[in-house]
Formats: sequence, C-alpha cells, structure tokens
Amino acid sequence: MNERIVRLADAKATQILGIELGKSLTAGSVLLLTGDLGSGKTTLVQGLAQGMGIDDSIVSPTFTIINEYSGARLPLYHLDLYRLTPAEVDDLQLESYWLGLETELGIVAIEWSERLLHLPSDYIQIELTYDPIEGRVAKISTIESI
Repeated sequence: MNERIVRLADAKATQILGIELGKSLTAGSVLLLTGDLGSGKTTLVQGLAQGMGIDDSIVSPTFTIINEYSGARLPLYHLDLYRLTPAEVDDLQLESYWLGLETELGIVAIEWSERLLHLPSDYIQIELTYDPIEGRVAKISTIESI
C-alpha cells in the first residue's frame, strides 16, 4: 500500500487534485471516496471529469445513485451511496462497473464508499477531511492485490 497526504488550501485545490487524477488514471481505476458532508468529494469528482475531458456538469448522484458520463477518453461512472444501507448497496452488484461486465471499462468514483461490502481488488482510497487549523486534507492510499 502506498500512501500520501495532500494539503488542499481550498475547493479549487481539491478540484485541481481531481484534474491531475483525471489526466493520469487508466481504464479500470476505482476511486473510493470517504469524508464528511461538505468535505470535497463531489468537488474532487468535478475535477476528475474535467481532467478526463468531460464537459458535462457534474453533480452528486445522491438520488439517482449512479451518473454515467461518456464522450471523453474514458467513461466516468460516478456513484453516491449516501442514502443506501450496505445491504442495499450489495444488491446493486456494483462490481460490474469496475470489472467492465455490463459497461465499458472506465473510471469509477464512489462517494460514501464505506457502505460497500465488497471492494475491488485494486483501488485508490481518498479520505477527505477538514481541520480548522490544517484546512482540507486528502489522504490518498493505493491498494493493490498481490
């Protein structure tokens, strides 16, 4: 596991981190996003989409659960599990997104990923926090199967 801490001065810095990720991630990449309400998860995904070349307006799919974006170098699958229990999440069989079983393999970004019962074998965990003294912080961990 690789881990790094990124200090984010403001929402713009969070978006820039997303842009950098969007330019560098490859098909099959999965981002598991955690953090309190307002910590910057959706802002990060907005930057991710921009870095991928997606021009659509990116909003959190809190009620639709999944937003799919195409027309860029790779598809983006943006999921928000906030309103669901882990059992409800499990019923959705979301692994089909990161395995490319029913959709084209792309980049998967999952907000409130702590509700997942089954994790992909490889993923990037991004924990976003806000500290009144330190400001916004992104703890980025890369988890790879051996």
